[in-house]
Amino acid sequence: MARTVARVIVDALSELGVSQVFGVVGDALNPLTDAIRTTDDIAWVGCRHEEAAAFAAGAQSQLTGRLGVCMGTVGPGSIHLLNGLYDAAKSRTPVLAIAGQVPLTELGSDYFQEVDNDALFDDVAVFRATITSPDQLPLLLETAVRNALGRKGVAVLTVPGDIGDRELGADRPARFSLSSPTTRPEEDAVRRAAELLDRADRVTMLVGKGSRAAREDVLALADRLAAPMVLTLKAKEGLEGDNPFQVGQTGLIGNPAAASALEDADVLLMLGTDFPYRDWYPDGLTVIQVDTEPAHIGRRVPVDVALVGDVGAAVRDLLARLPAGRSGTDKERDRGHLEKSRERFAAWREGQARLAAPGHDKGLVGKVRSVFDNRDHDIRPEALAAAVDRAAADDAIFTSDTGMATVWLSRFVEMRGARRLLGSFNLGSMANAMPQAIGAQILDRDRQVVAFCGDGGLSMLLGDLITLKTNELPVKLVVFDNRRLGMVKLEQEQAGLPEFGTTLENPDFAAVATAMGITGIRVTDPKELDDAVRTAFATPGPVLLDVLTNPEEVAVPAKPTVEQGWGFAVAKMKELVRSRGDDS
Repeated sequence: MARTVARVIVDALSELGVSQVFGVVGDALNPLTDAIRTTDDIAWVGCRHEEAAAFAAGAQSQLTGRLGVCMGTVGPGSIHLLNGLYDAAKSRTPVLAIAGQVPLTELGSDYFQEVDNDALFDDVAVFRATITSPDQLPLLLETAVRNALGRKGVAVLTVPGDIGDRELGADRPARFSLSSPTTRPEEDAVRRAAELLDRADRVTMLVGKGSRAAREDVLALADRLAAPMVLTLKAKEGLEGDNPFQVGQTGLIGNPAAASALEDADVLLMLGTDFPYRDWYPDGLTVIQVDTEPAHIGRRVPVDVALVGDVGAAVRDLLARLPAGRSGTDKERDRGHLEKSRERFAAWREGQARLAAPGHDKGLVGKVRSVFDNRDHDIRPEALAAAVDRAAADDAIFTSDTGMATVWLSRFVEMRGARRLLGSFNLGSMANAMPQAIGAQILDRDRQVVAFCGDGGLSMLLGDLITLKTNELPVKLVVFDNRRLGMVKLEQEQAGLPEFGTTLENPDFAAVATAMGITGIRVTDPKELDDAVRTAFATPGPVLLDVLTNPEEVAVPAKPTVEQGWGFAVAKMKELVRSRGDDS
């Protein structure tokens, strides 16, 4: 019996190991969702917003390396996918989006809800096509999937409303023939890099996501070079825990030890990173960069030696050429640069730990500080992040909204053990943490999933709390409820501007969750924080922990400038004057 277009697509997804498809049902998708309904090993996960569906599919793809799948129906349904798809595209993770379309006979007639999908997805997709005949399958589907997986991006397949239930004339199973080759850098480039590293007095490594699969080799190279290791945010996972060389992050979320490790080096070795913030690269260094993508080489900082290839292969080649001592002798490399960087990092962490202590505001320094930055005695966000770190499992999956929630996670949550980390770290979207947690949790209902939610981000896609409840997903949502768009507030004040437009009039998020059938816990007293966090993690099913945090808390960047400090002081004076004017 001949199969329909919808059946061919769904059977192929099953063969690829896709276990969930996320989306919102409707018209052109009906043949596809009905095919999913009658397929045992694929579940339809109905979301309240297509953006959440795309984020969930992207999260699954990032966690597994396999294809994530989402669907949006005609016109606005497909448009709503865009933000989550852009996040997948900039995260370089394979996602297939199946978009509905008006009937073929109506294309180009400005039909109800008609949108030109091929134009709409032009920028976000590595491949996009509209099925205009059943006989284009399975070849068109195979091409879409190969592009998504091979090019690590988004493929969009558009299915008009009168195509999904049509039968194929000549039916055959889809064949994907996928492989992931390992590339090695050129031997001459490895030789030149090894010579530079051997002669260097102080090497610092900037290590990114592309190094995670080569952890042991990367640690061995850091030991051989006596090099401190600055981690990008995406490298925390897999490379932070039990690492005697790492000194945390640089950039706005970073710390002074990492900044000094970069500034004090004479050679910078970049491994599997495209860290985008040019202002945070030091000047005057010799730079060696290892990346699988030739286009990534040198686009952030001038590079002296480029090693185009897999990080693991490149690092093993370097280790084979680097002597244990210096220049072929038995003399050990001086470890002063590493030890100094680690000492600075330890001192910084000790200071951060004092901030996160529950009784911080009771001490002399805390009482003085709270007069200026915590007059309402709200809970410090550092304390909340640290409490979650203590309570969470060593194999927990963390998701984090963009903004201050990510700052506190980066500084106070250690990616030890088998912990995983997801966020919108390239696109920088709001509202990603909760839908990414949905995608992660539905992959493994027995694994702990924790979402660090900003109040602004959570409220953007608040309706998909119902998706958590409907699917009984035991996600723990930790809401940093500072009644602010906190990162924007900080940006304004550092520029010398008074805070404007960032204040949020929030509901009681715990009460909202309770109304939706989810356990809600609200915390307003610092003394109750630890117990509330432990209770949230011990409670079966989904839990929303709404913690009122201090909106005036400042995350000092790794290299605070005089201009930033002056701008902040000016902003605070303007805010004070405006506040007094409001009271009069």
